[in-house]
Amino acid sequence: MKHRFLTSAASLLIGASLFAASPKYIFYYIGDGMGMGQVMGTEAYNRTVLGNNEPILMMQFPVNSVSTTYSASSPVTDSAAAGTALATGYKTRNGMLGVTPDTTAVTSIAKTLFDDGYGVGLVTSVYPDDATPGAFYTHVPHRGMFYEIGKDAAACGYDFIGGSNLRGTKDKNGNKTDLMDIFAENNVRVIRGAEGFDTITSRRVLMLSPFEDRTSNIGYTIDSIPGALTLPVMTQACLTQLERNGRDRFFMMVEGGNIDHAGHANDGGTIIKETLNFNEALKIAYDFYLAHPDETLIVVTADHETGGMGLGNNAVGYDLHLHYYDYQKISKDEFSDYCRSLARSRRAYRWDDMEEFLKEKLGFWTNVPVTPEQTAMLKSEFDRCIVHQSGSDQKTLYNSFDQFTLKVFNILDSFTGLGWTTNGHSGGLVPVYAIGVGAEKFASFNDNTDLPKRILEIATSK
Repeated sequence: MKHRFLTSAASLLIGASLFAASPKYIFYYIGDGMGMGQVMGTEAYNRTVLGNNEPILMMQFPVNSVSTTYSASSPVTDSAAAGTALATGYKTRNGMLGVTPDTTAVTSIAKTLFDDGYGVGLVTSVYPDDATPGAFYTHVPHRGMFYEIGKDAAACGYDFIGGSNLRGTKDKNGNKTDLMDIFAENNVRVIRGAEGFDTITSRRVLMLSPFEDRTSNIGYTIDSIPGALTLPVMTQACLTQLERNGRDRFFMMVEGGNIDHAGHANDGGTIIKETLNFNEALKIAYDFYLAHPDETLIVVTADHETGGMGLGNNAVGYDLHLHYYDYQKISKDEFSDYCRSLARSRRAYRWDDMEEFLKEKLGFWTNVPVTPEQTAMLKSEFDRCIVHQSGSDQKTLYNSFDQFTLKVFNILDSFTGLGWTTNGHSGGLVPVYAIGVGAEKFASFNDNTDLPKRILEIATSK
């Protein structure tokens, strides 16, 4: 379905919102790690490769602005401090979640609205006990207190929480905890995957990945994992749960967490596909808005930027060649895991085998014009890292990458034209998009603490 949004219609809708009552339905979309580079890279791919004349949906919203993201302890925030700011309107120190720097608990807008009779649903493509979703229900001095965060999730009363897997089900020694029993005691129905969701009658649902061993995220879009949950599927399930619970007012937070994970890996193709996937999840809220334009508010933003992603590098000059990402069929994380499995295996694995794998998964030589010099470098790194298991790994927040993997994706970057400054977060501005009742309040320059305050102000206005 195309979502054309004409400028004149946008102006009318903004004008109408000035006189509308408070919204009954609030959607808060957070692209984790989705800075301006991630959005513009995706839009460039959307225009130059997919051939779409319309911008990606979030860029069509009538309100387009930006936000700062710094934390109370650093110009470069971590996800816990950023999540706290976006959920509560308070700055805190990196690593702290749902509390101020002196560990005073602060209330999220989800909790405030829930206590006022709103249904609440939280969706993420990563851990549901991670920083961004956790900021809407927990209060801990350190984001690594997964058991305590999980207990708060069980007790929060929200209608729906969805994500990959919980980390508090085992203690530091690997022993099973009673966390799942606590969810059961709080009448939370735990399901793995979306199968059978339509028949559930429980008022509270925790939807997790069908793969218990896939903990960090539900799987990347680019990897096309059979049976994996997707962000749009979970978003629709959350909306369905709120509606069948009879909620005539609700608040939904939807996080595209995989954008951040791919950013830590400096994996441009995966970032673009995850941002497009986030855009697909956003269409669910937008379609709902079209049916309830005088009762709905949608706000889209990011907690921070990840990777220092830039459009353009010294290899391509004033150009980008993003069509090469159409030949990428594997994420950098999955590629690295594959290489790691080869190093652990006892079977002989030759360069010819890897060459075929690179052709199949990345289009090297057949579609991506890898040069003889680059081929020689790849073969040398393959022999050193895979055959002889030598060389140090580059460790990032969610994975580690052998030197061969790094060389492969550096070569891909040299053709596409994307560049990176870090494997962590950066302190750059992030986008803010809004549509619906009260959207005009986000049109000015924002700090991340402004966004929840304005949402609550709009929600409680009469």
